[in-house]
Amino acid sequence: MPRRIARQHARNAAVAMVAAIAAFGLAACQDTSDGASGAASSTASQDSASRDSGSKGSGSKGSGSQGSGSSDAEAKNGEGSAAALRKTDPKPLRDGAGLYPRAIRLEHSGKDNGRVLASTVVPNGGNGIGAIQESTDGGANFNQVGTIADPASADGKGLCCSVLYELPQQVGDMPAGTLLWAASFGQDVPKADRHMSIRVFKSTDVGRSWSYLSTAATATDANGLWEPEFSIDADGNLVCHYSDETDPNHSQKLVAVRSRDGVSWDGPHDTVASAPASDRPGMAVVRKVPDGKYVMTYEICSDDPKFSCVVHYRTSADGWDWGDPANLGTRPETADGKYFRHAPTLAWAPEDGNPQGKLLLVGQVMYNADGSKAEGSGRTVWTNSKGGEGAWKEIPAPVTVKSDKVDFCPNYSSSLLPSADGHQLLEIATDYDGGVCRPYHATDGM
Repeated sequence: MPRRIARQHARNAAVAMVAAIAAFGLAACQDTSDGASGAASSTASQDSASRDSGSKGSGSKGSGSQGSGSSDAEAKNGEGSAAALRKTDPKPLRDGAGLYPRAIRLEHSGKDNGRVLASTVVPNGGNGIGAIQESTDGGANFNQVGTIADPASADGKGLCCSVLYELPQQVGDMPAGTLLWAASFGQDVPKADRHMSIRVFKSTDVGRSWSYLSTAATATDANGLWEPEFSIDADGNLVCHYSDETDPNHSQKLVAVRSRDGVSWDGPHDTVASAPASDRPGMAVVRKVPDGKYVMTYEICSDDPKFSCVVHYRTSADGWDWGDPANLGTRPETADGKYFRHAPTLAWAPEDGNPQGKLLLVGQVMYNADGSKAEGSGRTVWTNSKGGEGAWKEIPAPVTVKSDKVDFCPNYSSSLLPSADGHQLLEIATDYDGGVCRPYHATDGM
C-alpha cells in the first residue's frame, strides 16, 4: 500500500479510535508500522478544551490575539531562576487538552529573565489556537497568560505542531527577547483547496498578546508542511526548519528557509532528503552548543525497517549548511544499543567541569538493541557530554508516561528544559487522561 494511502487509512482509524477527542495532524511524519496513528484530523473538539479556551485570555477576531495579565503582576525579577526549580510531581499544565508542548526560559528579556513560558496546540472546538502558559517559580506552577488565534486555523481548517522561541539577538527591527510562535496551518481544508502554510507570530510583551508577522512557507500543492523549528545561523539569519511533503521526488524531506528580518524568507534549502522516495525524515529540533556547532535531531520513517521512525542526528558548523542532504546522519544509542523511535526533542544544559555542556534527548518510544520495547520506555531521558558522539546515558524522566499507545499523544514530542545551572530538568509530556490528551509537567534533578 503506498505510504500516503496508508497514512490516510491510519488517519481514519485514529479518528474512529479517539472520536471523543480532538485528533490533531501531529503524526504527519510518523510511520504506521507499529500502530502509530498517522496524521489525524483537528476538526473534532473536546468540551473541556473548549471551556478552557475562554477562561484566561481571549483570541481576537483577526490574526493574533490578546492575553490576560500584566508581565509584572505575578512575578518579581529572579523568581523563575534556576534556584526556584525543585523536584515536583507531575501535574497538568492546563485544563483540558493540549498537544505538542514547547517550553522556554527567558534569557534575553531583561527584568523578565527567568520566567518559563510553555505553549501547546489546543483544539478549541475546531478553532485551533496556541495556548501560552507562564511559570514564575521555575516550572512548579503554570497559568495561562496568552492565546494565539488566527482565521487560518478557525472553522475546522486545522492547526498543528507549533514552536515557541525567544530571539537571542536582534533580527530586523525585532530586538532580542522578542517571542516567536509558529505552526502548521490548514491541514484539514478540503484537498481541492488545501495549501498548508507555516505562519509566524510575534509577541513583545512576554507572551500576553500576539500579532501576525509573516508566512515562512506555503505549500505548492495539497500536501503538507509540518513541524516548524527556529534557530539563528552563524550569519545572524533567522532560520525556520520544517518537514515538507510537496516535493514529488520525496514522500517527505527536511528543509529550511531563512530571513534577515523575520518577514521575507529565502529558500527553501534541503537539509535531509533521502534517496528512496518513501523515506520521511521529519520533526527537526536544532540546538547550538558552546563551540558554535549546531546539532539537529529528527526521525526517519520509511518502508525499510532500519528506518521505521528511528531517531537520528547530524551537525552543522553554521546552522544552514548541513552537508549532503542524502546523508541521513547518525543514530544515537546507549552503550547497550538502546535507541529511540518517533518524535524526538533535544535540549542543551551546562555541566560542571565540561565547557561544552551536555545534550539531552527524548523520543516517544525506547527500544532495545534487538528491536523489543525497552523497560524504561516512556520514563527515560538520555544525556551526552560529547556533543552527541559516543554512547548516551539514561536518566529518569521527570514525567512518567503511562500509556503505551504509539499515536499522536503519549510522550509525543515532549519538551525538555534544563535549569540555568544544569542541575534540574523540567519536562512537559502528553499522556491520556481518560479520552483526553493532556500535557503534564514535572521537574527532577539530573
